[in-house]
Amino acid sequence: MTVWQVPVDLLARGRFVISPMTDTVAALRALHSPRRPWQHAWRRPHVDAYQRMLARRPAVRALLAASFEPRWTADFLTLAPPTSAPTFAEELAVVAERADEQIRADLRATRPGPLADVLCSDGLTEQAVYLLDWVWTHTVRPEWPQRERRLRADIVARTARLSTQGWVGVFNDLQRSVRWLGDGRLEVNAYPAPPLPLDRADQLVFVPAHCVRGWVVWDQPTRFGMVYPASGILADATPPLSGGLDRLIGANRAAILVRLATPLSTSQLAAVTGLSLGTVGDHLRVLLDAGVVAKRRSGREVLYWRTSLGAALAGAAPEPTTIGATSA
Repeated sequence: MTVWQVPVDLLARGRFVISPMTDTVAALRALHSPRRPWQHAWRRPHVDAYQRMLARRPAVRALLAASFEPRWTADFLTLAPPTSAPTFAEELAVVAERADEQIRADLRATRPGPLADVLCSDGLTEQAVYLLDWVWTHTVRPEWPQRERRLRADIVARTARLSTQGWVGVFNDLQRSVRWLGDGRLEVNAYPAPPLPLDRADQLVFVPAHCVRGWVVWDQPTRFGMVYPASGILADATPPLSGGLDRLIGANRAAILVRLATPLSTSQLAAVTGLSLGTVGDHLRVLLDAGVVAKRRSGREVLYWRTSLGAALAGAAPEPTTIGATSA
């Protein structure tokens, strides 16, 4: 397993960050090799244009083929966010600063052996920048407002967990491969590797994304981070309902209630349940009036979660949820 040795002051500075580039790489992964039904559905309207682009750009096609391995992704695709609130342009500029030979070194580290001839010519960095900009422009940017709202809702939920359970509770809920082992040791994946001390690092970030599995981001030796699947994005099936709940309050209201063990926004609930925003809003008003759901504004979003009565109705053990004070 891969373990990071995290100094206590670095952990104290750890924070959540929304990264447009990270979601762009997640979209590229879904375009390149979709794994879940929701990825296939998202990919469908984009795949023809994507394949035409690759047909016109053989260097981009070869670059893409060399960038992904089951246990590794080329480093130019996994750079840590440069600021606490980066724009896509800022993150793309970091990739553009890498020389052709550095991109080639990233590819060789991902897939040992000789590179395709087309990857040994000048202009490789330009091809990488073109690929990322194309994915952002054609697939992510048009839906970025909705994506960003979901990511912010996830961060609010994680922050609530941090306030009640500390970083251990946050780590153990990010994804299956991440665990806090104690003594400053954070297990980041199950792949064999020597421990990595982060004693020279000045940044540790946690980045939610529309992805199936997370990955490590870094710009060694100073910036490190973990990408993890945003909550609610990957739900392929409805959580189990308490016996008779759907008959008591209706299948759609029951589906909403059982998902509100952690705070979610209206748009996130719509994405998870497949219901329209208007339908979700109507059901939430009924649940609020019944006292089984509470709400709190966080920035531009309104988040909803189960009350103790709602948890009892859903057949779950009541667990108090604390939402920190935020600006309206």
